[in-house]
Amino acid sequence: MVQPAILQPIKRLAKFPAPVRIVCFLLILLLFWVPIAGPIALLVTDQNLESLLTMPILYLEFLVLIQVWNRLLYNESKPLHRYGLRPFSSNGRNLLAGLCLGWGTVFSLFLLEGELGWVQWLPISATLPRIVGEALLISVLLAFAEELLFRGWLFNELERDYSSSAATVASSLIFAIAHFIRPLSELMAAWLTFPALLVLGLSLAWAKRATNGLIGLSIGIHGGLVGGYYILNVGHLIHPVATVPTWLTGMNGNPLASFPGVITLGVMAIGLRQLMQVHDRGKPRSKQQ
Repeated sequence: MVQPAILQPIKRLAKFPAPVRIVCFLLILLLFWVPIAGPIALLVTDQNLESLLTMPILYLEFLVLIQVWNRLLYNESKPLHRYGLRPFSSNGRNLLAGLCLGWGTVFSLFLLEGELGWVQWLPISATLPRIVGEALLISVLLAFAEELLFRGWLFNELERDYSSSAATVASSLIFAIAHFIRPLSELMAAWLTFPALLVLGLSLAWAKRATNGLIGLSIGIHGGLVGGYYILNVGHLIHPVATVPTWLTGMNGNPLASFPGVITLGVMAIGLRQLMQVHDRGKPRSKQQ
């Protein structure tokens, strides 16, 4: 099949190193998104409504672009399968297992902090069932979007040029940096957030590699952590004790952005890395090392 001449420069990107391909992909994505998001930003004054209108458009364009990108550069017609989004029943089981692990991690951390007197548990509200439903929906959708981006497309682009271990570290660093972009004053006030994000990124990458490249466990863990915190925060179930420093209870109210939170994520990361190593021992030696 003859490709239009305008697409030939894009096809040649396959010969460029991963960092160049990644930057070009993002620039193309912005090229199609900004003309739509710009007018919306000018017309809509409410930032929440603006995000609600523009971010789904961005992600829809991302889903379309990865199809075109993989077909043109790599002659692949099913990129979502390569990214780990395959219709296996094990993906669904991994998703549920990850949700349980994520929720259990958050609630266990707060139960421990409650026993230590660092936070106070508040009465359960009548709206809790609705909040739990919201948490489940929002957290899974958010985790799906981010995991397909970071552990799917980004990891895949890096792994084409580098070892799986290098792709794991690089994608985790990019994940942490992308979530840590904020004014300098806020960076200093929330410095513990970065190591927490880095360890989380490593955990999610190892979760994917431990499950034969399926992305369900990563989505579940990510969604469980976000959803568990959503329930406690929006449901007003806990209140930090004012006399306890924030590096113990969580900076900006985020329990994982604390010293105990980083340790908790570290324990989870070690477990997932061990699981990945067990999985890798059963595979033929490849570039994963």
